[in-house]
Amino acid sequence: MTTTPSWNPQRPSPMPYHRYRPYQERVHVPAGDRRWPSARIERAPLWVPVDLRDGNQALAEPMDTPRKRRFFDLLVTTGFKEIEIGYPSASRTDFGFVRHLVDGGAVPDDVTPVVFTPARTDLIDRTFDAIEGLPRAVVHLYIATSPVWRDVVLGRDRDEVRRTVRRAAEHMARRAGDAPGVRFQFSPETFNLTEPDFVLELCDGLTRLWDASPDRPVTHNLPATVEIATPNVYADQIEYVHRNLSRRGSVILSVHPHNDRGTGVACAELAVLAGAQRVEGCLFGNGERTGNVDLVTLALNLYAQGVDPMVDFGDIDAVRETVEHCNRLPVHPRHPYAGELVHTAFSGTHQDAIGKGLAHHARRAAESGVPERQAPWAVPYLPVDPADLGRSYEAVIRVNSQSGKGGVAYLLNRHAGIDLPPGMRPEFARIVQEATDDSGREATPKELYELFQAAYLTEGAVRLHAWSTHEEAPGVHRFVCTLEAGDRTGDHEGTGTGPLTAFVDALAGAGLTVDVLDFAQDGTAAFAECRVNGVTAWGAGTGPSAAVQAVLSAVNRGLR
Repeated sequence: MTTTPSWNPQRPSPMPYHRYRPYQERVHVPAGDRRWPSARIERAPLWVPVDLRDGNQALAEPMDTPRKRRFFDLLVTTGFKEIEIGYPSASRTDFGFVRHLVDGGAVPDDVTPVVFTPARTDLIDRTFDAIEGLPRAVVHLYIATSPVWRDVVLGRDRDEVRRTVRRAAEHMARRAGDAPGVRFQFSPETFNLTEPDFVLELCDGLTRLWDASPDRPVTHNLPATVEIATPNVYADQIEYVHRNLSRRGSVILSVHPHNDRGTGVACAELAVLAGAQRVEGCLFGNGERTGNVDLVTLALNLYAQGVDPMVDFGDIDAVRETVEHCNRLPVHPRHPYAGELVHTAFSGTHQDAIGKGLAHHARRAAESGVPERQAPWAVPYLPVDPADLGRSYEAVIRVNSQSGKGGVAYLLNRHAGIDLPPGMRPEFARIVQEATDDSGREATPKELYELFQAAYLTEGAVRLHAWSTHEEAPGVHRFVCTLEAGDRTGDHEGTGTGPLTAFVDALAGAGLTVDVLDFAQDGTAAFAECRVNGVTAWGAGTGPSAAVQAVLSAVNRGLR
């Protein structure tokens, strides 16, 4: 019996959790000398998208032939070399689409189509009729094998399932004949709930029956049809099969994780560590219930570790738009790598770190003499360079009421060319936050510049109507001006070591005590921090007289 520590105030819930059995009471998982925890993924597995079959079955409105063809062309362009194209015996649409690809010569020479069939001879015949004329194909046989499916769904014991599988496999072998381009795949559906000895018996029997060889291997695909346990358990199951399959060199070990527990990606990655060589899934994780494993995330997870994903997601927005069109389902805005907001930071601390990281990356690239796109990537909060996925930096930092000085300064610099001095950033950030708090929405770059203009570049109570400055002697400047201050307008002049100190002296003649505490200037604007009659404020100016306008702006802001 466990006791609850004093620091944990959680109490038992009223939910009937006792109705559910833990995995160890449902299936035996041999776990002896585990090797997968110390393994590393150093190359991509064979990715097999099942969007056109498994993903399509999960759509409220299944794809028609034009949408399927657009999806197929996307998969080919992206670089997938084995693609499940349909379930020809399931519907006229699926059969027709397979024939559309065959008759139209749409399958490239380096792409192998996969077709799916249950263990029934009439449906196997329909499947072979669909692929007639293809120079190569994988015919994928499946049957549910776990006790709960055998008892509740199929009404068959292990012997009956074994006989069903053998009859179907023999019929497939007869239909394939001597065609060297046809290979076979077997899925013991609900593998993760099936007795391990029964899985090995079925798989080894088909390896022998189909006379698999290294030149013509059989694929044994092990689905986590409905997730039941943590990903390490699935890894143990995969490793057990991997280490105990007969004729292992003639078998492609494949996995097909679903996402019922939200751990499909982890299951796939651990399965590859455990010996899997092939992964079936869908782009962006579409599929029944919570979906199939997401191949985009899997591939780009490898990419972020410096491993070639062997597929091209260099224009991730185009991929997402095509999939959304074909599936008529949106991709979540925070989806890893592809979501509209995935590279976007609103938090002030995040924005500050990203802004500094991008600047540091640019400096390092310049010092190394390599383009930024080729330089090693190490930017806080961005696991990959958005540009590698076809994204611009425009959406990396966006501003709302949660944002801080770093993000505000970054966007103002990037979109308006105004590089706020560090000391000025907190003040302007407070102005932006007040505006976004009032509006309750995000501020666009255009709105940021408008806020900057309103705060620093508009006229105030003190105005310069005319002025000039010249150097009377080395180190001695004279500033002459007509100055309006409230209801008084007069001519004033001052001297100093530079134009700004001379201007400050002229202001003193108008009764304004001003000290310039900080000054900065870039190619677009000038910035001045001044103490005005004891009040400190920042100002900014643009144009030919930017420096003088910056001091004047600070004076007006200090007098408010």
